[in-house]
Amino acid sequence: MQTKPTSNRMFSHLVLYDMHTKFLYAALDSIKDEDAHNRLKTKANHIAWLAGSIVQQRFEVAQLFGATQISASDEFFKNNKGIQDNITYPPLKQFLQDWESITPVLREIFMNLPDTKLDEIYEMMPQMKMPYFDFISFVIYREASIIGQLALWRRFLGYEAMKYM
Repeated sequence: MQTKPTSNRMFSHLVLYDMHTKFLYAALDSIKDEDAHNRLKTKANHIAWLAGSIVQQRFEVAQLFGATQISASDEFFKNNKGIQDNITYPPLKQFLQDWESITPVLREIFMNLPDTKLDEIYEMMPQMKMPYFDFISFVIYREASIIGQLALWRRFLGYEAMKYM
């Protein structure tokens, strides 16, 4: 089993990736599905959307590098679809099952990315191009941001604080 990434530049990203993998479970621990849809009379993204979005992101990044897996909730999130009012998102358990299935796939992809691929330019959207390494940095940042939002929602909804260990 490979223990060091092909590119040394990916090492810190993989450390964070592994942390985020564990933190999502902690962020969603004990959250009831009905609470996961509570927006507290705001327009903020609720827990169900945030959880589905972070899972979908891992699937879409893996697909970008050639993986063929599709999340069970793809229709709710594909193409960066924002939160939709008046629908019920899948249960958190489904998101965690998808998380478990895609996480090792994407981790293996990250482990094997050579510097030449990391330096290639990726067009994230029209007028927004960056090297794949920078794109992966953004993805890792976004995961941390979403987990932080989930931790905050826990407190807003009266749940105990997220446990990091």
